[in-house]
Amino acid sequence: MDALILLGSFIVLILIGMPVAYALGLSALIGAWWIDIPFQALMIQVAGGVNKFSLLAIPFFVLAGAIMAEGGMSRRLVAFAGVLVGFVRGGLSLVNIMASTFFGAISGSSVADTASVGSVLIPEMERKGYPREFSTAVTVSGSVQALLTPPSHNSVLYSLAAGGTVSIASLFMAGVVPGLLMSACLMVLCLIFAKKRDYPKGDVIPLREALKICGEALWGMMAMVIILGGILSGIFTATESAAIAVLWAFFVTMFIYRDYKWSELPKLMHRTVRTISIVMILIGFAASFGYIMTLMQIPAKITTLFLTLSDNRYVILMCINVMLLLLGTVMDMAPLILILTPILMPVILGIGVDPVQFGMIMLVNLGIGLITPPVGAVLFVGSAVGKVSIESTVKALLPFYAVLFLVLMLVTYIPAISLWLPHLVL
Repeated sequence: MDALILLGSFIVLILIGMPVAYALGLSALIGAWWIDIPFQALMIQVAGGVNKFSLLAIPFFVLAGAIMAEGGMSRRLVAFAGVLVGFVRGGLSLVNIMASTFFGAISGSSVADTASVGSVLIPEMERKGYPREFSTAVTVSGSVQALLTPPSHNSVLYSLAAGGTVSIASLFMAGVVPGLLMSACLMVLCLIFAKKRDYPKGDVIPLREALKICGEALWGMMAMVIILGGILSGIFTATESAAIAVLWAFFVTMFIYRDYKWSELPKLMHRTVRTISIVMILIGFAASFGYIMTLMQIPAKITTLFLTLSDNRYVILMCINVMLLLLGTVMDMAPLILILTPILMPVILGIGVDPVQFGMIMLVNLGIGLITPPVGAVLFVGSAVGKVSIESTVKALLPFYAVLFLVLMLVTYIPAISLWLPHLVL
């Protein structure tokens, strides 16, 4: 009955249109009233939920990504990707995937990735003879890997939701190989389409121009070196690397590229603060919601339920994948990470799955949800940028869904894909 009151009230509040963050907070209040817990205890949990040093990484990474996204970085990364793969048949679709890979490793955001890369490449791909629906599908699917590769904001959220037992550095390292695998699989699919549909080849860029393009892109890509190199060398933590990434992004954007106006900075800061405020409210209320769940022993009950379904870890993992895929289509990624991680962590520990690997499994699942209707935020952004209907984009995305599901299965059932690099370098 306790679980029904807490989860039922949350579902009802969501169905009547209340924002997720407030639904979490109000349902936690209802749950506390039901089990006779003082409301002051919830307020302590809300304050404690956001009073964590590691959370500073999120606003810094968001700000660094925003500065790079609006300061001309996406255009230079697209040009750099064109130097590398733009000359082959279907080269612009490969450029799209590769540019998303580069930009995702700077912004850590699929929405920013789709908006920045898509605004440059979707019109260009259409001009070269690619269908606009296909161009949009390539952009949207390619942006999912931004959730995996460092600096992924969602990896920080997963570490927080796991109670700090999983290090952010381990998650950052774990996302590199799955992210590159996803990009490689999508590029293979694009090559198949290019050959089948006879998409055009790109032009070979002259050496002098190529060197200039590479030199300009190198300044922005140094952000990846700063973030990963600093963490791996032990010079600074993930949070400190985020702060340094902001300084580097500001320096490159305002003094090297100089495409961004100083007068626009206050507006950029305002947008970033609004985004972070929403995230922090969500984190605080999710902490109180998780506290009530723990008192009601809901995670333990869920663990027992899964273990009664089967004693086979592969079957349990498939059940979890199906659940995450379905939930990811109707709810945004951040609240799902904060709600489901404390519930599922005992389950995956009980079947012997490494929490770092499970973090990658969760991010891939929920990333697919972001490009799937009816509540796919990245799908909506991509369709708006590409100026095509949701229905047309989803139809074009069908083969890309199949590739992403293949990557999900590989990440789920081959632990080395996620764990090899963390074990090697940490």
